[in-house]
Amino acid sequence: MEPSLQASYAGLTLSSPIVIGSSGLTNNVDKIKEFEKVGAGAVVLKSLFEEQIWMDTQSMLEYNNSAEATSYLQSYVQANNLKQYTDLISRSKSECRIPVIASINCYHADSWVSFAREIEKAGADALEVNIFKLATNPHEELGHYERLHVSILKRVKRETRLPIIIKMGQRFSNIVSQVTQLKANEAAGVVLFNRLYTPDIDIDTMQITSGSVFSSSEELGNTLRWVGVVSGQVPNFSIAASTGVHGVTDPIKLILAGASAVEVCSAVYQQGPEVVTRMNDAMREWMKKKGYRSISSFRGALNFQNIKDQSLYERVQFMKYFSNHQ
Repeated sequence: MEPSLQASYAGLTLSSPIVIGSSGLTNNVDKIKEFEKVGAGAVVLKSLFEEQIWMDTQSMLEYNNSAEATSYLQSYVQANNLKQYTDLISRSKSECRIPVIASINCYHADSWVSFAREIEKAGADALEVNIFKLATNPHEELGHYERLHVSILKRVKRETRLPIIIKMGQRFSNIVSQVTQLKANEAAGVVLFNRLYTPDIDIDTMQITSGSVFSSSEELGNTLRWVGVVSGQVPNFSIAASTGVHGVTDPIKLILAGASAVEVCSAVYQQGPEVVTRMNDAMREWMKKKGYRSISSFRGALNFQNIKDQSLYERVQFMKYFSNHQ
């Protein structure tokens, strides 16, 4: 009997724990159907960006910035963007069987939260809320960013009965405490982590340029650490691992650390949709070898609470452990 890859994530039942992360690859129904065919358990649609709506409005206001024009154009742009997005949700749900998770990228607890109601009506199975604003204001009160996550979660939950998943960045003073607060306020799960755009500098042109768009395998360790710690310290809560997932055995490692699901994005861009099939096949073969029949039977087996030496997750100092390395 073949091992089952069925997984439970944020109240959803997935045929595989491999989820296609939000990107330009998930903005097209034909591509979503292809991801279903290669064995993805779910897809997260390309985000509806609060920032993009604002920028589109501003570009239209270049020659007329009256209050009346601002209000009209903002309403028009929001409605147009939302209509396109809900159409994508509806078509995806009508043509695919796997769960479709909508995504909003935002940095304010503002009027956009009403979008959640329309996203639910369109048939989305859940909503991933990607909250990020780089903290650069020295006058902003310490802790504002953390409280913003809880505030947005509460606002969105008032608008919809959909499971709300919070996609978190890595820049928190206490990630475990933040996840605990989100769980207490009835988030359905979290994604660890949102990978940020990084800048670079061209020393010849003296210009700020874009850094690497894709993640690398070297970034997996940080994701692995925090999935292991959070799943151990915040039990019975869904975690999707994201960032640094490239190797076909990486999802196995992350599930052992406690992930309920594993989002892949850069690997799909670089290796093609078939990488999902290879990840599923590698997981089945490993489960056969180890005698596991289900994902739940090994999920979290090596998380923070289930290992004897918890310092293996806590070690952060280079010199203590590698000072003799030549």
